[in-house]
Amino acid sequence: MNILITGGAGFIGSHLSDRLIVEGHHLTCVDNFITGKPENIAHLRGKANYRVIEHDISKPLVIPEPIDFILHFASPASPRDYLKYPIQTLKVGSLGTLNALGIAKAHKAKFMLASTSEVYGDPQVHPQPETYWGYVNPIGPRGVYDEAKRFAESLTMAYRQEHQVRTRIIRIFNTYGPRMRLEDGRAVPTFIGQALRGEPITVYGTGKQTRSFCYVDDLVEGIRRVMEIEDPGPINLGNTDERTLLEIAQLIQAAFNGVASKIQFEPLPADDPKQRRPDLTRAKKLLNQWEPKVPLDEGLRRTIAWFREHAAEASS
Repeated sequence: MNILITGGAGFIGSHLSDRLIVEGHHLTCVDNFITGKPENIAHLRGKANYRVIEHDISKPLVIPEPIDFILHFASPASPRDYLKYPIQTLKVGSLGTLNALGIAKAHKAKFMLASTSEVYGDPQVHPQPETYWGYVNPIGPRGVYDEAKRFAESLTMAYRQEHQVRTRIIRIFNTYGPRMRLEDGRAVPTFIGQALRGEPITVYGTGKQTRSFCYVDDLVEGIRRVMEIEDPGPINLGNTDERTLLEIAQLIQAAFNGVASKIQFEPLPADDPKQRRPDLTRAKKLLNQWEPKVPLDEGLRRTIAWFREHAAEASS
């Protein structure tokens, strides 16, 4: 296939690109590198079936070559990033999605929206099925990301209904692995970065709030399977292994033998979700019994090993 991926230099986008290039597809990466990193895709540059267009998808883009599939992954995704770039986050969720859908319509291409578990907000239903409408504060600090993705989902469905674009929506839950940025503000890289520097590991609130972390290779496998079906979604993709953030901090602390890294508690940020775990019933039914395979201990081991080797690169 000829595939266009927006946000292709990001954490998830670059891993997905690796998979697609290995499969022999022709890939066009569109990224403005606001949070994506050139280092994430440096190993792909120069390949005959790969090219990069440095461009902000929030602005119009014309692709003259045939396109079979568009993967719309462009967006700041960590709280630190979307609080730093609130307007850009809203633009890429709205105008960026509109432009990407326009390219799909013009080329009669299939389209995938990478949405997020953040559309569920601070959920009052647990675990979260795709039928749950969410509990989101539209004017809170996380609203710029939550509402951008909620709007993007509505826009995607509108293009499906009015223009018959063959769309699908995935809702990605917490994902971790190599190529995350140490300073992006998400729990796993933050804890690892603090441990690497011998600093206290900062846990917000009591640390009893829960997340379920999916290793990036498992997520990519799920995404790849969604590409092969015609279900419009949304489809949850993530891991059902729910842990407290304090437990994650303790696992990372133990991986460093506790050297110079005590756990330090800080005030809980506004609108921080108290619990988060996907209901994967639809995913298992639609994706040939897909479910994550990499246990948390093994995923953390791989991730810590990568950060040890690429600490300087991950800090940029």
